Amino acid sequence: MFRAVSRFFRAVGYLLTGRVDSARRALSENPDVVRATFDKVIEEKKKRIGQYKEAVGGMIAQDEKKKSQLKNLSEEVARLKQLRDGAAAMARKVVERHKGDTESVKSDPEYLKCQAAYKDFSTSLQEKESHCLQIEEDIKQFQVNINGHKVQLQSLLREIEKLKQEKHETVAEMLTAKEEKEIADMISGISRDRTGEELQELRDIRDQSRATAKVSREMAGLDAKRSEDEFLEYASKTAADTEFDALIGLAKEADRGDASPDSPERTRLPEN
Repeated sequence: MFRAVSRFFRAVGYLLTGRVDSARRALSENPDVVRATFDKVIEEKKKRIGQYKEAVGGMIAQDEKKKSQLKNLSEEVARLKQLRDGAAAMARKVVERHKGDTESVKSDPEYLKCQAAYKDFSTSLQEKESHCLQIEEDIKQFQVNINGHKVQLQSLLREIEKLKQEKHETVAEMLTAKEEKEIADMISGISRDRTGEELQELRDIRDQSRATAKVSREMAGLDAKRSEDEFLEYASKTAADTEFDALIGLAKEADRGDASPDSPERTRLPEN
């Protein structure tokens, strides 16, 4: 029992799914739906491209920040070099003052001060220069990545333009195909187009009007009068034909015997 109920609901689900799929396919073939679908896809792509641009903009901001940082470090390196060179120059003056007495120079507080400052400036300078090299490498990598993303953005923007063109072409082709199908169905007699039914209704109304007019004419005696006119016209034509036949000698012998000598039927055409 449970299996039967399960199969029943499963079959109902399949039926509903099939109907939904058929309805979806029918909607998908509608040119307006196709146009709206293209517009939705284009808008979604534009949105993603906008997010992509923001990400690339963030990378550019980081690159500018790195460049500013490198500039400041370069200025700091230049300053440290000046300080280091100043400490060395001051130490040389102390050496000159002691006139080559190494022991007295090394014990001179001013010399020791210059020596310590020189070492500190040299150490800081080395660190700053190493940091500058690292930042320069980062800037180079940023440039490579940013240039690559710019190329990708240009490609995506071109794709958007292609999609816009494809939208117009697809809708135009679908409209043309729809018209061709309707014409072909109309010719083959399987069209369900309402215009064909309306035309047939007009033709039926026209035929009905003609039949009604004919009945009205018959009831009014118009057809009888028309028949009499036709009979009189035929009799007149027949008499003229008979007279002409007699004139040229084609009348029958019986007709010639009954005709008088002076009648038109006895008249002969002159012979050459």
